Amino acid sequence: MLLEDLIISRVRVKMLSLFLNNPSTIYHVREVVRQVGEEINAVRRELAHLEKGGMLAKEQRANRLFYRFRKEYPLYFELMELVGKTTGLGWDIVKNKVKLGKIKYAMLSGRYLRGLPHKSSSDVDLLIVGSVVLPELSNMVKGEEVRRERELNYTVMTEEEFAFRKRRRDPFVLEILAGSRVMLVGDEEELVS
Repeated sequence: MLLEDLIISRVRVKMLSLFLNNPSTIYHVREVVRQVGEEINAVRRELAHLEKGGMLAKEQRANRLFYRFRKEYPLYFELMELVGKTTGLGWDIVKNKVKLGKIKYAMLSGRYLRGLPHKSSSDVDLLIVGSVVLPELSNMVKGEEVRRERELNYTVMTEEEFAFRKRRRDPFVLEILAGSRVMLVGDEEELVS
């Protein structure tokens, strides 16, 4: 399933992806046009629609208008999860699940999706549990690092290792489970129980 399956406007999908993949960035209208590769009139129409719906905030600086996604928007986190699952690394993993091996769980950290810095060097942006083809995953991760211009910390565990470390209350695993997450593959309740 793609975001385009839920949202009919191609321009709106591109703009939501742009704003929600870069939640702390403020964009000028022409920058949005360059980033999404659409006509300026279509972009302006969607900006007005998203602003009217309460998703975007508009700010005047000198003679220019800048837009940012409002974190106060009631569906902000849900939209961010949808965008995280249907674009970038999230979509690569969902789409290529079979190619990656036998994955029981795959999750992206909420901090990573929000573009927040790591709290510690042990923070994990991506956790995959299962039997994984590491070179294939490594290529996907490298592609995401180039797209986001940011290093991605990821951990891969077998189902047995994950279950063992969870039973032993391993601090590393408990820290991952205590953080916010977006499930790409598997059941979240089962993951944390």
